[in-house]
Amino acid sequence: MIGNGREGIARATAFLRGPAPVTYTLIGVCCVVFVLSPASGLNPSYGTGDRLLAAQSAYFERWGVVPAELFAGSWRAALSPLTALFVHGSWLHLLGNMLFLHVFGTMTEERVGRLPYLLFYLVTGYLALFGYALAHASSEQTLVGASGAISAVLGAFLYLFPDARVTSLFPFLLFLPLRFPAWVVLPFWVALQWAAAGQAGQGPGVAYLAHLVGFSTGFLYAWVRYRGRARVKATHTTATEGDSQP
Repeated sequence: MIGNGREGIARATAFLRGPAPVTYTLIGVCCVVFVLSPASGLNPSYGTGDRLLAAQSAYFERWGVVPAELFAGSWRAALSPLTALFVHGSWLHLLGNMLFLHVFGTMTEERVGRLPYLLFYLVTGYLALFGYALAHASSEQTLVGASGAISAVLGAFLYLFPDARVTSLFPFLLFLPLRFPAWVVLPFWVALQWAAAGQAGQGPGVAYLAHLVGFSTGFLYAWVRYRGRARVKATHTTATEGDSQP
């Protein structure tokens, strides 16, 4: 599963000139889907114990990405990178992803525009999961989560708002809050993903490669679309980012 491990603490607020309906709708859909799914453990129709575990396994296999099945040619498998964006494996997985989406998505949506932002989110999320599956084509490990799409949002945010102040809590600095511009914090986050991807195995855990594909795709999109234009200074935006992964 993607993004179900977090080693830091993330907390953030963003100051906007207007609402971000697409970001909030995405957050709402992910939350509703999770609460109604067997993954939340709140829906009594899925039972408890072994019955609940079986329901969760079947749920992830049905709506998540299984690389070994993705290239088999079925239309359902081909759509799985889209459906997997709205599936999360645990409360921590969901809340961490939604926090990052709220922090970085609201300003990115405002800059990109509502419909383009929605298409950007879905396409880059698909490509991130597809890229991971392509690199692990024989794997039967199920991938779920919005991490790839949110990583793309981070990439676009870095290009669009490089001077936005990001308050970081680093475990190795005793969680002291330190403020850095996005152009310092987000590349550091990418370096962590790169290092972790090189050590990642085939078992359950965080699909760091999907984060890298998503981030690169998001940054490239923003660069192609907005190069030559003045980028926005967002000195009043505060986000929190440690060595957590979305």
